[in-house]
Amino acid sequence: MLWSALLPSPTAGTAAPPTEATQRALATWALQFTPRVALADEAVLMEVEASVRLFGGRRALRDRVWAEGRELGVAQLAWAPNGLAALALARAGIENGFRQALDVLLDSLPMATLSAVHPHRRTLEHIGCRTLGDVRALPRGGIGRRFDQHLLQALDQAYGLAPEAHEWVALPEHFEERLELMARVEQAPALLFGARRLLLVLSGWLAARRAGVSAFTLRWAHDAMRSRTAGEGGEITIRTAAPTRDVEHLSRLLAEHLARVELLAPVGDLVLVATGVQPLHEQSASLLPDTVRQGETLGLVLERLSARLGPQRVQRPVLCEDHRPEWMCRWQPAALLLPRKAAPGTGLPQPGFVLPVPLRLVVREHRPVYHGELLLLLGPQRVEGGWWDRIEDAGRTRNVVRDYWVALSAQAGVLWVFQTRLDGAPSWYLHGHFA
Repeated sequence: MLWSALLPSPTAGTAAPPTEATQRALATWALQFTPRVALADEAVLMEVEASVRLFGGRRALRDRVWAEGRELGVAQLAWAPNGLAALALARAGIENGFRQALDVLLDSLPMATLSAVHPHRRTLEHIGCRTLGDVRALPRGGIGRRFDQHLLQALDQAYGLAPEAHEWVALPEHFEERLELMARVEQAPALLFGARRLLLVLSGWLAARRAGVSAFTLRWAHDAMRSRTAGEGGEITIRTAAPTRDVEHLSRLLAEHLARVELLAPVGDLVLVATGVQPLHEQSASLLPDTVRQGETLGLVLERLSARLGPQRVQRPVLCEDHRPEWMCRWQPAALLLPRKAAPGTGLPQPGFVLPVPLRLVVREHRPVYHGELLLLLGPQRVEGGWWDRIEDAGRTRNVVRDYWVALSAQAGVLWVFQTRLDGAPSWYLHGHFA
């Protein structure tokens, strides 16, 4: 078996053990590696034997846990064949519990590394015990009569002579994590340091659920020593174009938004809430493992530009189900996640360029003129609709009834023209050019 023990750093500014909230957040993050995560005293234990191959081997798993764990405040990491042994090694500052025989490593550890020894530490010191090996060398019958069976059971479990029993941490149904900042923050961009720790926990929670986040909210609480006009705090909601759990992308996106936020008072606490969670189906069409991809996708770049410039300044075309050419394509903010609808099929070819406003043409002897008399090649194609599309300010609809033609001009080339059908005197208009 392969167990790992994660020891969080003590509470900032004190020698006190980490808070329960800190330990729970670390356990939530650890659930992405294995469902077998347990809390033991001040540590978080993981049984990861079944996850080694999934994460690329022991070395790759260790490097990832260590790299992300440091950002979450993990001070010590240890690996061993069982949970109590890993916890004892972590307390002693020894990471690798496989470099020697387990009994040899544990025998040399101080007694304080095993929690079951603490109630009897002074008595054991008076009889000359200094290490776990000294305690284990005592007669078992005497230990059982003078102390309790719990000490013997803990020794047997640590040395792998008895099975362990743990209460596994359950994955929360909803994500909401709070972080108390180590110092009061007065500038919004500086909130990113604490927010990134919350994003790492969010990423682990999402990985355990095989999901991605499409929207999350960062809330902050102002310090108690604030002016009355500042209020209790503020919040900012970030939306993504597609579900993701990429911490780097979410951090960059949040940084762009925080750069435009002005804090009304110093901030002492942060809360991160996942408001939009969707299943994330990761697919790979490669027979071999994917290599590291360089650069960013277009969607990630558009999201970052929208956060920096504002959503209304970065837009993308969205196809709509509409037969009227000027409304087949509409512009929407690029950051919005909108379904794309295909334009309806037509019997005539469609122009590559459509005029924003149709140009009325001169008519000579019932034939339209544009740089010479037009030769009608294909048509007519009747487009009728828009009675439902009301312009509220003008009090009318965009209803149209037109006959479209593909026409040829001797100088302007192939054109897209139409003749109105609702007017008393039908008129001809130029509406597009073919590339």
